[in-house]
Amino acid sequence: MERIASFTVDHTVLNEGIYISRIDGDITTYDLRTRKPNTGELMDHYTMHSMEHLFATMVRNSEIKNDVIYFGPMGCQTGFYLLVRNAEHEKVLSVIKKILKKIIAYNGEMPGNSPVECGNYQSLNLTAAKKEAQNYLAILQNKTTADMLY
Repeated sequence: MERIASFTVDHTVLNEGIYISRIDGDITTYDLRTRKPNTGELMDHYTMHSMEHLFATMVRNSEIKNDVIYFGPMGCQTGFYLLVRNAEHEKVLSVIKKILKKIIAYNGEMPGNSPVECGNYQSLNLTAAKKEAQNYLAILQNKTTADMLY
């Protein structure tokens, strides 16, 4: 079998941040790396699931909502993938930072917080999502599009 693109990236040199993982036609995959890989510090399930619900809801209601293809966690528990059509990197980075600030300030009900909407709705924790958003925003605070390349 051919190796998939994400397995060709040297994870021993990756740090927390944001990277352009790949571009396929008009779709850009962003690697939102919240943890340095292979250091033992992983996102717990509650944090990962809660961030997924909040960020996915907010990005699909943002100024780039019509171009969002997907937002979800990495199986390795060190970050998330965001897929955007017709991406303008500066705009996407700006939207990500805005959403992180919104998550930090959010005090409403967790989106998708029912057995009808989610297959594991009881594993959502707003406090965990807020903490994760705060930590990741600090990492991204001074990042620019020049920092987005592997």
